Amino acid sequence: MKRRIDSLIMRNRISGYSEYVNLIRENKEKYDEFMGYITINVSEFWRNADQWTILENKILPMVIKDNGIKVWSAACSTGDEPYSLAMLLADHLPISKIRIMATDLDKQVLLKAKSGIYSEKSLAGLPARYRNKYFVRKNDSSFEIVGDIKRCITFKEHDLLNANYPSCFDLIVCRNVLIYFTDEAKTAVFKRFNRSLNDGGILFLGSTEQILYPKEVGFAPISSFFYKKL
Repeated sequence: MKRRIDSLIMRNRISGYSEYVNLIRENKEKYDEFMGYITINVSEFWRNADQWTILENKILPMVIKDNGIKVWSAACSTGDEPYSLAMLLADHLPISKIRIMATDLDKQVLLKAKSGIYSEKSLAGLPARYRNKYFVRKNDSSFEIVGDIKRCITFKEHDLLNANYPSCFDLIVCRNVLIYFTDEAKTAVFKRFNRSLNDGGILFLGSTEQILYPKEVGFAPISSFFYKKL
């Protein structure tokens, strides 16, 4: 991160950190440049396939309701995760009953996510049944996800550390981002996620993440990387 910030300071011909802080406080364009440069955007379809199996077989029966399901994909990056969620849920529900809100801090990755266009390489981990059913070839090197899946997802800009949190979710998926947060920030985010979930809602974390003291933030572990609101 220091290397990235130093690079931005040199690019903007700034003398030091204090002057650069003042610049990004006062200049929205430079602030957006800063946020886009330091955020880490690594995502893939069906990341950690064994966890998706647990989600489908154990978790979804707990959270799907008669009127459908409402999901928040937090820190969604380029959209691989919310689209994976939508395709999986479409095996169990009419698409009209699937509501997914996908958020990220980075405007550029949200634009890519909204386009729904991906390279063949990025689809490598996706089960063939989903690739064949929900993607159409756009050209020799890219595929576009079909409109029905796009329409059940709303993409929005959101900052997990500063913005107000939305509410009334049955499932929150936030994977492989909290590893970059301090322990204090993680605790605050877990508490806010708890308030964003409906009673009995589930939080799904990444394969390198865990809540060390789940009861203190209102959760109970129910499987590896899955926590239920108390």
